[in-house]
Amino acid sequence: MNSSVLLPVIPATALAAFTLPLLLQRYGREAAALTAAAVMASCLALLLPLAPAAFAGQTEIARLTWLPTYGLEISLRLDGLGLLFCLLILGIGLLVVLYAAWYLPPSDRLGRFYSLLLLFMAAMLGIVLSENLLLLLIFWELTSLSSFLLVAYRSEKYESRVGARMALAVTGGGGLALLAGILLLGQIAGSHELTVILAAGEKIRAHPHYALALVLILLGAFTKSAQFPFHFWLPSAMAAPTPVSAYLHSATMVKAGVFLLARLYPALGSSDLWFWLVGGSGALTLVYAAMTALFRNDIKGLLAYSTISQLGLITLLFGLDTSLSVVAGVFHLINHAIFKASLFMAAGVIDHECGTRDMRRVNGMFRVMPITATLAIIAAGSMAGVPLLNGFLSKEMFFAETVAYPQFAPLGWALPLFATIAGMLAVAYSSRFVHDVFFNGQPVDLPRQPHEPPRWVRAPIMLLVLLCLLVGIFPAWTVQPLLAAAAGAALQAPLPDFQLALWHGFNRPLLMSLVALVGGILIYALRRPLFAWQEQLPPMHPRTAFERFYRWLATGARRTVAKLDNGSLQRYSALLFTFVVLLGGWSFFSALGGGGIRPAGQPANEAALATLFVLLLGTVGATVLYRERLLAVILVSVVGLSVTLTFVRLSAPDLALTQLAVEMGTIVLMLLVLYYLPPRDAPNSSARRLIRDIVLALLSGGGLALVTLQMLTAPDHSTLADFYLREALPGGGGANVVNVILVDFRGFDTLGEITVLAMVALASHALLDRLVLRIPARDGDGRRWAGEAHPLFLSMLMRPLLPLALTVSVYVFLRGHQLPGGGFVAGLITSVALVLQYLANGIAFAQPRLPQRPVRLLALGLLLASGIGLASWPFGRPFLTSAHGHVRLPLLGEIEVASAMIFDLGVYLVVVTVVVSVLSGLGQLSLRARRGAEQA
Repeated sequence: MNSSVLLPVIPATALAAFTLPLLLQRYGREAAALTAAAVMASCLALLLPLAPAAFAGQTEIARLTWLPTYGLEISLRLDGLGLLFCLLILGIGLLVVLYAAWYLPPSDRLGRFYSLLLLFMAAMLGIVLSENLLLLLIFWELTSLSSFLLVAYRSEKYESRVGARMALAVTGGGGLALLAGILLLGQIAGSHELTVILAAGEKIRAHPHYALALVLILLGAFTKSAQFPFHFWLPSAMAAPTPVSAYLHSATMVKAGVFLLARLYPALGSSDLWFWLVGGSGALTLVYAAMTALFRNDIKGLLAYSTISQLGLITLLFGLDTSLSVVAGVFHLINHAIFKASLFMAAGVIDHECGTRDMRRVNGMFRVMPITATLAIIAAGSMAGVPLLNGFLSKEMFFAETVAYPQFAPLGWALPLFATIAGMLAVAYSSRFVHDVFFNGQPVDLPRQPHEPPRWVRAPIMLLVLLCLLVGIFPAWTVQPLLAAAAGAALQAPLPDFQLALWHGFNRPLLMSLVALVGGILIYALRRPLFAWQEQLPPMHPRTAFERFYRWLATGARRTVAKLDNGSLQRYSALLFTFVVLLGGWSFFSALGGGGIRPAGQPANEAALATLFVLLLGTVGATVLYRERLLAVILVSVVGLSVTLTFVRLSAPDLALTQLAVEMGTIVLMLLVLYYLPPRDAPNSSARRLIRDIVLALLSGGGLALVTLQMLTAPDHSTLADFYLREALPGGGGANVVNVILVDFRGFDTLGEITVLAMVALASHALLDRLVLRIPARDGDGRRWAGEAHPLFLSMLMRPLLPLALTVSVYVFLRGHQLPGGGFVAGLITSVALVLQYLANGIAFAQPRLPQRPVRLLALGLLLASGIGLASWPFGRPFLTSAHGHVRLPLLGEIEVASAMIFDLGVYLVVVTVVVSVLSGLGQLSLRARRGAEQA
């Protein structure tokens, strides 16, 4: 299969199938687990045919045009770096799926867990496969949201909720900074495509905004990869179930930040600012987190801080800014994912069997769990950099880079010394994990009697530990081809000369490794005075500080909302119009050539002046007589009809028809709502508020009139309207320019508008469902209601109107592409007919004639409108590109057809469904009110 077709199928499969475990959990836990494993295996199978090209150093790119004018394209990229991360995401994901089926309690049906895990996997695949940085950002935020749900999986626990909230706040804040940085980087490079950005490194580094873009992007990367000072969210996220930690916090989510560093290294690296920011943050994180890990008593807490430290090491390697340091960073990224995932799984086994993770109680596990202990010891040795294990090789590459680094030539010993101390601390916390958990005497008051888990549960740990050994002993055969492909993609340059081997002779890096091993064991041996010193330090709890900041922020937000959001519609309107007046006035008078008023170009005749007089009369009357509700509604309808006549006068029949249909529907609905309003007068406004409202009304209305006059009297007639008039027929296949604009030229706007209408329908259903109101005995003026709710004459008159109106709506719909009409107007005509049927005959007559499942119609309308837009993609056209042509039919002859008609049908269905939903809600409200009155 063509790579341009196969590549998009990988993330599409993951996104499309993430709900399957939730849907199939009714068949048992095994069905959910097998489904999740099958989805991951399918993605892996789709990836494998693309791997040879990535190993050969080629870059496969697949593009799907969406909004090219705005630089938005669904473009994907697979090179060696993307292949490496895909293998980590899918390979370790498969092992975690198997492990979680045993770890999570039998009461958990696993459907929700596996669905969230697949959603996160899909988001990670999107990050590592994105060619467009804006697309990468979308998936970036999706990982934050899905990881929030995974960390809070046990939402009944306070620690889970706090950890999830903290992780979302920190990574979400970093995502905002990343958004600004990516937008700025795209402006500098002239594109958001990685192909362009990676080739524009010199241009980007020479730009005056390079420093700002770099800082913003690094904020996003550092928060995601828990670099100091944004590290504190990761230990709190250990409240998540251990399978989540083994997947998110070792191999995937926390690697997203360092992936971004590797991906953008050719564009942003090779500068002093990169060295100090990236290298400095990595170095500080490396040592600080390693020291903190040594003093953690919780097993997962130790592993969390060790993860932060190891991520700091990878970040430091990228910050050293040499070709070989990038290779070492990619290599340690691979090794860390392998040994840390196995360590988290081993920690989960210990927690599951012992009932606690406190290393002061969990002792002597080697005697009762020898196989698990052996596996964990080997993985911990890899973390410490013990020879014959994969961690030793990447640590030695790190030591070699510090020895050969030219930046500190006068102080050539400083960086190797720092690296050795960091290595000693890694050995120290690894030694504590091994000794305290598996040896160190007898266990202390364990809640459960530990024993070895089932053999198949150990299988994922055994496989990962086996990889630690194979990579450590046979690196050239096992990992070097993948490392070369990934590092070459990260460098976008020829690889430096390097060789992965177990023995390079006795040299300074080997000496540093030996010193680190001996020094780390010595530090652990002297742990008691170190622990005593640590206990004397003032407590530092980042979670406590975050919670205080969160409470302060929440309190301030509540106070602000209480002042602004007090339930007063007058205050809301005053704030809105004040903002509009200030912004509009500044824009108008500061614009080039703004402020000048030109004379009108079209004189008004007597009919226009009469319409204007009626319009003013209705406006003033509705404003002055607003306490007379029925009269005010009638005057508002007069205003609407005057606007309709204005459209007719200006030769806009399509707008006039739409305005007339809207007026008829809204006025009748307003009359229905008046029935339930309480019979009380509106409160009198104070003189101060009245003056404020008058000033705001005059400024808002006068400003809008000024802007309208400025536009209508502009002498330059070369406007966008000329383009629409010229291109409507050849480009959109329709002579009705307004309809072509709605369904073709501005189809994306229309899709957004009908989506809002759909939300209105759902909101009205939620508001009116089960709402019970009392039917007032009298109207707002104190008069009793008429005894005959549905007059016979009106009822008989309206019954034949429904089929007639439906016929007219079909006619208006079909002719809409060439003559005034279209889906929106046809939907309004149908809606008005239904509303009038309800008004004339009541809910008992209208309800059987209304659509019984409006939600399905709503979904169908949105599906038709968006589906016809997606249909243009397989033909290589942008989203919502329409097609039109002529076909010859028997008896009818040659007729013109356009794909926009399907879009228009979706608009029609949404408009009708919105009105039907409101009408049905009001009808049910009436029935409930009537039953309540009868029972009373």
